[in-house]
Amino acid sequence: MSSEFDLIQTYFNWHYPEKPPASFGLIKGIGDDGAVLQIPSKQQLIVTTDTLISGVHFPEQTPPHAIGHKSLAVNLSDLAAMGADPAWFTLALTLPHQDKQWLSDFSAGLKALADKAGIQLIGGDTTKGSLSISITAMGLAESKDLMMRSSAKDKDVIYVTHTLGGAAAGLAMLQQRFEGEDDHSCIEQLNYPVSRNDESQLIRRYANACLDISDGFLADLNHILQSSKVGAVIDLDTIPLPKALQDIDQQKALEYALTGGDDYELLFTVAQENQHVFEQDVQQEKGLGCIAVGVIDSAIKGIVSIQKEVLTPKGYNHFR
Repeated sequence: MSSEFDLIQTYFNWHYPEKPPASFGLIKGIGDDGAVLQIPSKQQLIVTTDTLISGVHFPEQTPPHAIGHKSLAVNLSDLAAMGADPAWFTLALTLPHQDKQWLSDFSAGLKALADKAGIQLIGGDTTKGSLSISITAMGLAESKDLMMRSSAKDKDVIYVTHTLGGAAAGLAMLQQRFEGEDDHSCIEQLNYPVSRNDESQLIRRYANACLDISDGFLADLNHILQSSKVGAVIDLDTIPLPKALQDIDQQKALEYALTGGDDYELLFTVAQENQHVFEQDVQQEKGLGCIAVGVIDSAIKGIVSIQKEVLTPKGYNHFR
């Protein structure tokens, strides 16, 4: 392949049989020095960026199709946490060399999720170097739907979507250090995380504060607590675990669930007076799992269990 422009045209200038997702606001996309977007009136633009580095954010042996999926999924998860609907994204791809099969598979994984999520690739850059992928995703939201880390209130009920710790267990399985039986669903959760954009549609109608769990439940909950200047009481018996973690030592299972990263589930708070109606709405939505795991308490600092055990907000930290 003669140039980066050929690479872009071959693998990332996607052609659609019909109008692509979010085309309503795209004036000019791939092919110029920058994309031109028209933001709909009465909506706000939400922008998020994530960089994935080989050997840090995904094992080096990860299939390129999965890398393409995950690179976009982590950004879609941020949009879900903010209460925004996906619209557009850019891709900055750094490659050690041009590998046609790798590029084809990576592009296929990326496009499959983009099509499913209704988000359009509108530009980016390619360079030579150690493998890394940076995506900037843009979403649209009405101001009433925005969810911030700083908005948790005293007596709010704390929820998480689905289960925690599966991705961390999946990584342990790949590294042959898991304490139980290997479970392919955990490895799938690591390689193909599900961004909770559908759940966000309902959650944003009720939630005060919200974020997605990328560095571990306790570490990310602590971000909400510090931003909102409150504390939290957690019922450890309610932490939802995947089957693979239900079959090992409970203390070790909780370590995966509380401090393991890469879950990309939503962690959010709902006012106590809205708990009943929120949970009624959740039950009516097929496949939407939201589990109450604790409460916000402005009278304490940090995180404690209902047994008064102090829970240290450990999690993944790039610089530690």
